[in-house]
Amino acid sequence: MPELAALIRRGIRLPPAGWMLAAMLAFYVLAGLFGRDPWKGEDAIHIGTAWHMLTYADWLSPDLAGRSFHEPPLYYWSAALTGKIFGWLLPLHEAMRLASGIWVTLALTGLYYAGRELYGQESAAASPLLLAGCTGLLFHAHDAQPMLIALAAYAGALGSLAAIGRRPRLTGIFYGIAVAGCLLSAGVAPTLPLLAILPIAWWLSPDRPKALQTLAIGLGIALLLILPWPLLLLAMEPARLHGWIATELAPLQTPFSFTGAGRFLAMLPWFAFPALPLAGWTLWTRRKNLAAPAQLLPLVFLLLTFLMLALAYRPRQIPTLLLLPSLALLATPGALTLRRGAANAFDWFAMMSFSLFAALVWLGWSAMALGWPGKMAERVVVLRPGFVGSLDWSDLLVGLAGTLWWGWLIFTAPRSPYRSLTHWTMGFTCLWLLATTLILPWFDYGKSYRPVAQAIASTLPNDHGCLAERGLNDTQLASLAYFVGIEPAAVDSTAGRQCNWLLVGGENRAQLAAPDARWSKVWEGSRPGERREKFRLFRR
Repeated sequence: MPELAALIRRGIRLPPAGWMLAAMLAFYVLAGLFGRDPWKGEDAIHIGTAWHMLTYADWLSPDLAGRSFHEPPLYYWSAALTGKIFGWLLPLHEAMRLASGIWVTLALTGLYYAGRELYGQESAAASPLLLAGCTGLLFHAHDAQPMLIALAAYAGALGSLAAIGRRPRLTGIFYGIAVAGCLLSAGVAPTLPLLAILPIAWWLSPDRPKALQTLAIGLGIALLLILPWPLLLLAMEPARLHGWIATELAPLQTPFSFTGAGRFLAMLPWFAFPALPLAGWTLWTRRKNLAAPAQLLPLVFLLLTFLMLALAYRPRQIPTLLLLPSLALLATPGALTLRRGAANAFDWFAMMSFSLFAALVWLGWSAMALGWPGKMAERVVVLRPGFVGSLDWSDLLVGLAGTLWWGWLIFTAPRSPYRSLTHWTMGFTCLWLLATTLILPWFDYGKSYRPVAQAIASTLPNDHGCLAERGLNDTQLASLAYFVGIEPAAVDSTAGRQCNWLLVGGENRAQLAAPDARWSKVWEGSRPGERREKFRLFRR
């Protein structure tokens, strides 16, 4: 207790190190993982796929609602495993989402060691704090998402390659693991920058013959880890392997898109803030020394990753995550060498912005749980028809603890080059924690397909037999499977044509119409607050 009282009076030490840095990053990783259903979009799709793997013990290849899902299996293995281990303690989807927390932790750890190798011990903590502070990562770090493994692989590869001159044996081991993890989670395209960076890593090494041996060993380890899965798939389910290969090669056969490249660039100012401007400041202040490993390795890797994204992906937020590790590394020296005026401005912006947004979240919670202010409380119900707020004491206590932590951090953080970065990353995390506890029930009410799935299941009789579907997307199929165990067949499939029940999804009359006069509507509904997307259940 005296030690705790002394810590409260003294405040946080900067740069953060040891258990303090670990606690800050753990706070970041855990905030937002719990307390919510699988939300529509990627979260529901990947949780539904992991649920199918765990429920049916089909560990060789992923299935989405009983249909072939041509993706690599590593994320689903990890999510199914955490679901099996922690499912007794947590709701299954939260237990499976813990896999994302593990992969984000590995990404932050890998970037810490990369920063230490390239910039020294005093700068090492800035690299994971910069990655954690990127706006885009916070929005996706707490979802079920295979790309998080590729993020960890990129960070781990940068950390291992940065140490090629000092720890060649560990470089080979961790580089090989990173390549294998990337391919077995995100596929061929994201693995290409990991291979293309090898000549630069070899050239930058102080002992090139030994570096060549090290990198060859790393590639050998990668092959040993990768090959068992496709070989087993070839032996047991060759059609699945061919489908996966075709899916992987299709994006690589498209021409380079300048439009796509431009859209990725347009996304970066907010998605990679504050790493992007700080990386630019690093390149400007070190412009006469760009050929040094500390600048050249992350810069070339950034460019290779960007070229891969423009070639193989549509401009979306999820693949843009892969640009963040190299940007965070490049930004590390810039974040710690800001001029005093710029550092103070960044610090005040972080403190004022997140304090204001935290106050707004508390106001929203008051309207939702206490009915005050009245106008806002009325708006809460208008946006989520049928929603009824309540006072949850556990959420309230978590919110109070997060708010007190933020206030303590503001008033006790000493002057340091780390202060503005610490305020930014921890302020963003505190705001995310408040949003995902205090007003999470309101978000959850409109973003989950649980009410729809349960309504459909309650309408169907126990002996309904097979159910066909038309117009359902992957999110809806995965949600039906996870929430109520229903995996409908496509209406135009052999199995679907035999079904006497049909579930239709759409946004207009034509999409929601019955196939012919033999079908009669028995139910219609939608998610709470959803005005366009509707569902109809028919019986023949």
